[in-house]
Amino acid sequence: MAMKGSSPMLEVRGIHGYYGQAHILSDVSLTVAKGEIVVLVGRNGAGKSTTIKSIMGMVRVTAGSIAYQGEEILGEPSHRIARRGLGYVPEERRVFTRLTVQENLDCGRQPPREGTRHWTADDLFDLFPNLAEARRRLAGTLSGGEQQMLTIARTLMGNPGCILLDEPSEGLAPVVVEQIIKVVQQIKAQGIPVLLSEQNLYFAALVSDRAYVIETGRIRYEGAMAELEHNEEVRQQYLAV
Repeated sequence: MAMKGSSPMLEVRGIHGYYGQAHILSDVSLTVAKGEIVVLVGRNGAGKSTTIKSIMGMVRVTAGSIAYQGEEILGEPSHRIARRGLGYVPEERRVFTRLTVQENLDCGRQPPREGTRHWTADDLFDLFPNLAEARRRLAGTLSGGEQQMLTIARTLMGNPGCILLDEPSEGLAPVVVEQIIKVVQQIKAQGIPVLLSEQNLYFAALVSDRAYVIETGRIRYEGAMAELEHNEEVRQQYLAV
């Protein structure tokens, strides 16, 4: 359920997702309202990234509905979904290693959109000082944390109305995770809604308004992030390693 008084920016209803013949997602539903950060939490292999990729048109979905800003996007190709203003930050980062930081940002550039912030490279260098210092370096020479920052910055260059952020803290040192947390908080301060896929509950708790818990491709719990933090039974059953 979306936050009271808010119409969903993103609404997923009853989707079933497949990799080949493998039925990965079963009847997954979630919403993201304007200005809120929603986290999808679960163990490795629970279906978090598959849900994100299903929304972006990268996974075969056989049933259900995916609406962005009130318009159905299920069945559209990924590039068209991106042009609608749905930004995607992949877990794999996928920076262009032989291009500079500045050139990577230029690759993400899209025209300004009505009702969303127009980001410039200078705005993003203010947000990511590490990237400002490395703007002329090849992206392949950056650390994993810097590459993660670059991927988020490149997505923001598309002036997204909503962002799908897939496992942003995966494999990063704690000091870098803290930097990413601050960036996500600043994105939230701009009013940009985010659907975040994350295993790290500490990270999720610091940035998220609401949470969905996914296990074996099904949503098992939804509620305020603060409620999940205090629900020992749900955390032990679906999140404990």
